[in-house]
Amino acid sequence: METRFAALLAEYCLDVQPGQTVLIEAEPSALPLLEALHPAVLQRGAFPIIQLFPAGVSRPFFLYGGEWLDQVPPAQMQLVEHVDASLRIESAQNPLELSDVPPARIAQYRTGWRPYLQKRARKRWCLTLYPTPGYAQQAGMPTAGFRAFVEQALYLDRPDPVAAWRALSAFQATLTQRLQKVKEIRIQGDRTDLRLLVEGRTWINSDGKRNMPSGEVFTGPIESSAEGEVCFNLPVVVSGQRVGGARLRFQGGRVVEARAESGEEYLLKMLEADPGARYLGEVGIGTNFGISRPTGLILYDEKIGGTVHLALGQSYAETGGTNHSSIHWDLILDLRQGGRILADGVVLQENGQFVGL
Repeated sequence: METRFAALLAEYCLDVQPGQTVLIEAEPSALPLLEALHPAVLQRGAFPIIQLFPAGVSRPFFLYGGEWLDQVPPAQMQLVEHVDASLRIESAQNPLELSDVPPARIAQYRTGWRPYLQKRARKRWCLTLYPTPGYAQQAGMPTAGFRAFVEQALYLDRPDPVAAWRALSAFQATLTQRLQKVKEIRIQGDRTDLRLLVEGRTWINSDGKRNMPSGEVFTGPIESSAEGEVCFNLPVVVSGQRVGGARLRFQGGRVVEARAESGEEYLLKMLEADPGARYLGEVGIGTNFGISRPTGLILYDEKIGGTVHLALGQSYAETGGTNHSSIHWDLILDLRQGGRILADGVVLQENGQFVGL
């Protein structure tokens, strides 16, 4: 698996070119993939720089980092300024390692390191996940079963993974063309009825170049447009914090009421990170039917075919979104067991199945 995974990342996701420098951030759990990535990048004429335990996922950093929560070390900033591309590999042995870190410290880090994250995002980048036993446990699967699940989600179980991703890209291109003409998106489901205006915004075809796995189309809704209520039915783990049953009510685009069945303290703290944290930066529609079940991992669950996700906080500039925040946090609604998405009043998706595509 690792050799095919590394080839997909180097060739398709990052499109590594001769003479480039590629920053790879991971934890030691991803060593088997790093051992395959090192020659894959070198064979394409580029130079890999591998960093273990990047600060944002390190428990000691939050416990003892002190002033470094508020600022980026100059050497780290200089490094990201001089690389051509970056790859972040989520590879935690224990996804809940940060569960006892005060949410205020995580919010502090997200604000202090925002210049670094913004600079990294201006260059070619990709985010992926290596299947560790910890992630398998979180997903409720045996380790071998989770590895097989990941292979299927990445299309590594197919004869030509790159061709499979290009086929999904073509389907999503058709979907984005349809959505580009839409003025209003309405999401309906259990305890959910939310309207968003998207006129004039650009829909993006997320086909594996930034996230692997991918499989979504997304845009930035007009910041003042969200009206109604949404109840997210898939739990997520973010920065080691588990949040389930999150329920948000919007008025004039702003979250005016927030609750959660679990992780409510973290939810409320993130909403107070800055003024932009209470506004939406993204609405996305999942299209990857190779991901068959939820795992609690945002990177995977937001791509499930038949789901929709909303991100609090920072917009992606290429969508035309203008919201600014130190957070970008996706919350996911599964519509496969009852729910629909309407585009200007016409059903686009019902019970997880696209209509007319």
